[in-house]
Amino acid sequence: MCMYCKCKTTISSLTTHVVNYKNCIIIIKNVPCEECEQCGEKYYSDEVAIQLEYLVNTAKQLMQEVAVIDYSKAA
Repeated sequence: MCMYCKCKTTISSLTTHVVNYKNCIIIIKNVPCEECEQCGEKYYSDEVAIQLEYLVNTAKQLMQEVAVIDYSKAA
């Protein structure tokens, strides 16, 4: 169930996760998620959230101005 609109239906989907960190933008594309059919809110499984945290922390260490990571290839 969606925490925002209380809709009871979500669908499996892919999304793009964007993080602004200092003067850098980290973009992780093709991230698996559950998406609310009514409002579009995205939800990550615990496994995906852990992997996202790892990928973001790795990109922070590289300190590039813009980092684009394909989740399906990096996870």
